[in-house]
Amino acid sequence: MSKRIDISLTVNGKRYQRSIEPRYLLADFLRHELRLTGTHIGCEQGVCGACTVLIDGRTARSCLHFAVTLDGASIITVEGLAGLDDLHPIQEAFRRNHALQCGYCTPGFLMTAMELLDANPHPTEAEARDALTNNVCRCTGYNNIVKAVLEAGRDLDTRATKGSD
Repeated sequence: MSKRIDISLTVNGKRYQRSIEPRYLLADFLRHELRLTGTHIGCEQGVCGACTVLIDGRTARSCLHFAVTLDGASIITVEGLAGLDDLHPIQEAFRRNHALQCGYCTPGFLMTAMELLDANPHPTEAEARDALTNNVCRCTGYNNIVKAVLEAGRDLDTRATKGSD
């Protein structure tokens, strides 16, 4: 058994301290230590995007990061997007636009959309498609996913405008 290392991470706004083995991947830490199973494990090679989370505000594949290297980081998973009683506007746009089928890839797409819309609230269709190229969906043709991202940008903008009145 290898030596355990103490780490502290903020996940979805809550601070966690754990002693873990250095080989523990962030995806495994989230799923097994914190029981946040929304982060899906697909290819385990960083190709499919199902395990995408935000690390300090930037998308990252949780299957490629050792948890111990993220000591002190802030992580947002799909569970951190909305409260118990409501959906985040991006989730709502995915629902309205039927932007999922089996749903396995959806958490990764949602987190990628979050980063895109934080940086660019009004992406063009081409910009949205480009941002989503690193996420793989085997069920849809991506058109509804792109529509959902564009709609979510408009919804977030409308909410921001109403909030500043």
